[in-house]
Amino acid sequence: MSVTVSIPTPLRGFTAGQDSVQLVGDTVGQVLDGLMATHTGLRRHLLQEDGRLRNFVSLYLNETDIRHLASTATPVHSGDVLTIVPSIAGGSPAVETNPQLSHAEVLRYSRHLLLPEVGVSGQRKLKAARVLTIGAGGLGSPLSLYLAAAGVGTIGIVDFDAVDLTNLQRQIVHGTATLGQPKLESAAARLTDLNPNVRIEKHELRLSSENALDIVREYDIVVDGTDNFPTRYLVNDACVLLGKPNVYGSIFRFEGQASLFYAKEGPCYRCIYSEPPPPGLVPSCAEGGVLGVLPGIIGSIQALETIKWIIGAGDSLIGRLVLFDALKLRFRELQLRKDPACPICGDNPSIHELIDYEAFCGIGAEPAYVGSEITAEALRLEMNQKGDSLVLIDVREPHEWDIAHIEGARLIPLGQLPERLGELDGHAEIVTHCHHGARSMKALQVLRGAGFGRVRSLAGGIDAWADRVEIGMARY
Repeated sequence: MSVTVSIPTPLRGFTAGQDSVQLVGDTVGQVLDGLMATHTGLRRHLLQEDGRLRNFVSLYLNETDIRHLASTATPVHSGDVLTIVPSIAGGSPAVETNPQLSHAEVLRYSRHLLLPEVGVSGQRKLKAARVLTIGAGGLGSPLSLYLAAAGVGTIGIVDFDAVDLTNLQRQIVHGTATLGQPKLESAAARLTDLNPNVRIEKHELRLSSENALDIVREYDIVVDGTDNFPTRYLVNDACVLLGKPNVYGSIFRFEGQASLFYAKEGPCYRCIYSEPPPPGLVPSCAEGGVLGVLPGIIGSIQALETIKWIIGAGDSLIGRLVLFDALKLRFRELQLRKDPACPICGDNPSIHELIDYEAFCGIGAEPAYVGSEITAEALRLEMNQKGDSLVLIDVREPHEWDIAHIEGARLIPLGQLPERLGELDGHAEIVTHCHHGARSMKALQVLRGAGFGRVRSLAGGIDAWADRVEIGMARY
């Protein structure tokens, strides 16, 4: 049976950039075996050592999670689509008041009031609602703008970062005039200017297990605009423990996901991804890039789901995961189900309080190597002293190489490294580097695991090199 396997962006480096692969098999397991026989680098990302699927990867046959079918024994037919979905970070809530609308607010929201599904009653619910947004970045920008414009009475924002020039390509709540300012202050000023009737509550801190419950419990609904797995699991668990709905969104390069997790009525995030991927497998936007308009699309979907929830209109995304491919301009919808074995919302939960999420996600647990890093200044000195005997490997992608590269370096993208080890001298002294250092440390692990003994990583990557050594080099 000929089956199409849809490859997500983070794994396309192992399929020579292909977004789909045609394979033959009678079951899901046979199709997977064919996939990994053809693209061997995928095996460690999809399977555990005992051959079982990893818990941070979901597989959907057409629109159904194979865990709710016969797992890898599920039969397939010609024309079926097997989608790999890795983890990448309904009803109206009760309100205590039903505030009146001023004449100015009636005029401001008149286009809402003309909609029977909203009307005066719905607009009052919006005014009474308390929404917490986690992050004032790519997703937080569009969703907070639309929530404020819609008249959500109180918007809480959690963020501790400052506005950087690289943010402005997508984080539209900020501007050139606010460069260097705390994102919280920049966002609050813009939202207040957009709608002075909205109250902005600022939480300038890093959300943690120590403060999350106290913050989340003060709001009706939480919108997750995070960009890392520890905070994503933290937000999920806090919402489940407090019985709050969690509007989920995630973005990477040209792809996005959105859903609404509410354990009282459907699955939570852990039902879909019971554990996170290993550190470094899924790059951040700073490493992998993101199309600037993509967070606008996904963030707007999050704002839409939030508004629908508040006014009690339409069908929510509970139990549904929306996948968006910007390059194909294609939306897909997958059905989600509650996992009876979920450790926090299942039949016999084992998690009853917030945990150490950085430890859970393996942050800080990566192998530590003595002398594993070299500074940009020290590398320059050694390059002058050792010349060609020092091998500099750039593990970024070709389009990043085109922006800027170190003279004399050799380009071997990280995804190709395991298959190209034979091109390297096992006795050579090697320095790996990438954009900021995360991928080059991964490359260091690959090389040392293959027996290369003299390997170091450039601390801070090519960005540190451009900042402290080659001052005229372009930075991105």
